[in-house]
Parts: sequence; structure tokens; C-alpha cells
Amino acid sequence: MQNIGIITDTNSGLSAAEAAASGILLMPMPVTVDGREYVENVNLSSGEFFRRLAEGAAVATSMPSPDTVIHCWKEALKTYDQIVYIPMSSALSSSCQSAKLFAEDFGGRVRVVDNRRISITQKQSAYDALKWRDEGLSAAEIEQRLLDTALDASIYLTVESLQYLKRGGRITPALAAIGTVLNLKPVITIQGGKLDTYKKVRGLKAAQNAMIEAIRADLDTRFRDMPVCLRTAFAGDPEVGAAWNERIQALFPEFEVTGDPLPISIACHTGPGTLAMGVFRKA
Repeated sequence: MQNIGIITDTNSGLSAAEAAASGILLMPMPVTVDGREYVENVNLSSGEFFRRLAEGAAVATSMPSPDTVIHCWKEALKTYDQIVYIPMSSALSSSCQSAKLFAEDFGGRVRVVDNRRISITQKQSAYDALKWRDEGLSAAEIEQRLLDTALDASIYLTVESLQYLKRGGRITPALAAIGTVLNLKPVITIQGGKLDTYKKVRGLKAAQNAMIEAIRADLDTRFRDMPVCLRTAFAGDPEVGAAWNERIQALFPEFEVTGDPLPISIACHTGPGTLAMGVFRKA
């Protein structure tokens, strides 16, 4: 039986405590705030990040340095014979492709899997990989299962304010101004790692209802007769996130719905008040 380490990055939303409890290793993903580089929950708390964001700080996500990635793998390989590394989707960052190049120097001991996920769905992929490892699958078999199930996931999210989408260039200043006046709320979907507009509605309540309808449709079609998880996510106030999770739990009592903070990699583009929910296959 192979001794296999499972590594994912902090874009999964997996906390250090959760990672330590499960035995999953975490690759820190940096964020730049006003030109200075930070790592979420290492030298930048969620509260501090949102305070700086509200003050108009220039924020951007970036890739970890080659030295950081290689050091993480070398340390893990002191314990494990092989590594399965699950980074954020290649559709959202070039860090996955860079990692594939770095892995070429490790003689097949590091498998970089483009699972095409982020946030709550990427987190589940790490847990699935851990389960398959404990069931005795090889690193190659785990990689193949992650690839085979990569697209069995949907995330829907909406934002409280359009200004952060405008800052990140996701929408034009003119559209942001019109949308603010008309109280338009975009419902954004993440499928296969790619962000697209699912629907535009007026008001936060309508946006929440649109996400719920989308999840119900997914459950009735794409995920019919499939073992799935339902999860919520939020950016900013934990009480708002808890209330959102409670609502979804009440509407979908057949599931155990848990809620997570959105990783900074998403929150810096969507801002505080962002609400999300996702459905995805589980092992």
C-alpha cells in the first residue's frame, strides 16, 4: 500500500485546523494588499482583510513562488512516498500549470491534478482524495478519479455590492453604476472553474432565490441519483453566513448543510456580503 500525501491549497477554504485534523497538507496562496504580500490566516486575518478592502486598498491574488511550492513538496516527501496535489482550477489561475512543470523534476512522485474546482468544491475534492487513499487506491487511481469527477460540481454566488467586481475588471464602471441604481444583483456560476453570469435579478432576495432554484434544477438533472454534498459559503460577517446556511438547511432538510468562509481569492473580487452555495459529487 502506497504512503500517499494529499495536498491542496488555501483557495479551497480549508482552514489550518481542518487540515491538521484530517491530515491534509495545505499550500499557502498569497494575496497582495497595497503592494505587500500576505497569506490568509497566517499574517492576514479575515477581519483585517475586509477592513482594508472597505478602505479601498488595492488587492490582488498571486501565485506562490516556485521556492514555496518546491519546499512544501520536499518536506512532504520526507514523510510520504508520493503526493497528490490538488490546486485551484487552471481556468482561474496559472498556478496549476506552473506546478505541473515543477513536478517534472520529482520523478513521478508528485501528481498535480487539475480538478477544475475552487472553494467549497475544491475542499470536497481533497476530502475525497483522502478517502480514496484510505481505501487503498494508488496515487494514479486517485488522480484519475479526481479527473473523472472534476465537472460534477456547481457553485452559485451573488454579491452585495458591484464595486468589487468593477475594481477587478469583471464588469465595466458604466454597468456597475447602472446596476447600483437599479439594484441589480448578478448571480454568478462557477462550472469547471470558469466564472459566468447565470442570471441578473433585482434585489438580494431575488438573487438568493435564483441560486436556490438553480441548485434544485441541478439536483433534479445533473446530480440525479448521484451521492452529493450541499454547502454554503459567505464573505464577511459570520452571522450573515450563518443565517444563510440556516435558510438553506431548512429548505434542503435531506442534506447536512455546512457553511464555510469564501477564500480570499474569491472574496477580493466579490467583496463582503457575498453569499454562495454549491452542490457537488462526493466520494
